[in-house]
Amino acid sequence: MTYNERDSIRSVIEGFEATGVVDEVLVVNNNAREGTSEEVAKTGAREVFETTQGYGHAIRRGLLEASSELIVLAEPDGTFLPSDIIKLLAYSDDCDLVLGTRTTNELIWEGANMGFFLRWGNWAVAKLVEMLFNTSHLSDIGCTYRLIRRDAAEMFAENMRIGLSHAGPEMLMLAISNRSRFVEVPVNYLPRVGKSSVTGSQVKAFFLGLRMIALIFSFRFGQR
Repeated sequence: MTYNERDSIRSVIEGFEATGVVDEVLVVNNNAREGTSEEVAKTGAREVFETTQGYGHAIRRGLLEASSELIVLAEPDGTFLPSDIIKLLAYSDDCDLVLGTRTTNELIWEGANMGFFLRWGNWAVAKLVEMLFNTSHLSDIGCTYRLIRRDAAEMFAENMRIGLSHAGPEMLMLAISNRSRFVEVPVNYLPRVGKSSVTGSQVKAFFLGLRMIALIFSFRFGQR
């Protein structure tokens, strides 16, 4: 899913292609910056377009377009290591959804956008989910690096309603509601290439957190 990642998308695509375990890289162009498609065209990736703006809309388009049994979601901003896909794949036989977590100190690179506010905010909201739904261990509600099995992807695409940046937690809520099996695995977290349109601002990140919490309570108390 790309919007503001023109300067990093080519290297990210090439990184995933170099892992040797990826059959296809699918790029969802969500009204991306001028020049992004030209960068994608220099790779072996397939590009599709989602004109309705928003991370959730882009995710849903990607889930509908992807055809493989295992689907990995990752933002092309340089913050995730393509080689960490091996960690996600290790649990693909056991779980419907494998979530990355950016909470291991040794895997948070110098300069990564994981300051006190973002780190502990993501942790606190994850623990809220764990407490309200009595789930397995959760530590990072905001990590977008994840693997999804085909059956779960079809369920998500059919039921996702959130079009904005809190679509990731909605996916987790749907997994819990449908008794899907999920697990977290530690992944590397690197400095972003360029500035995020959401987490680059603490004010926007704060209100995103509030939307996440409201979404979680709507699932817990039967308003979804």
